[in-house]
Amino acid sequence: MAQLVTIHLEQLRFFAGHGLYAEEKKTGNAFEMNLTISFPKEDGVIIKLEETLNYAEIYYLVKTEMQEPRELLETFLTELAEKLKERFPVISVLRMSLYKLTVPIDGFAGKVGVELERRF
Repeated sequence: MAQLVTIHLEQLRFFAGHGLYAEEKKTGNAFEMNLTISFPKEDGVIIKLEETLNYAEIYYLVKTEMQEPRELLETFLTELAEKLKERFPVISVLRMSLYKLTVPIDGFAGKVGVELERRF
């Protein structure tokens, strides 16, 4: 019988130039990202790194992609999902959220975000 293993990377912080407006592209913004990645694994104890997903590799892939500005957070998450699946074909469920921590809306307090869930 198979089990589903889930890896979490939460509250990852980045500074990047994503945004629709010229000022956002110029000055950049702080972002927070959360990832939940699940994959099937045959029963048994996981003892080797090769039997799971290397969260350091996941982090570095996300960090690299964050340095490639996109106008929309939705675009970023969609493209990142494809790259993660390509690098880690075993992924069966992927849930990601990306929050812009400073929003260019006069008088706005809080953060805005987008969540994407993909099932493969």
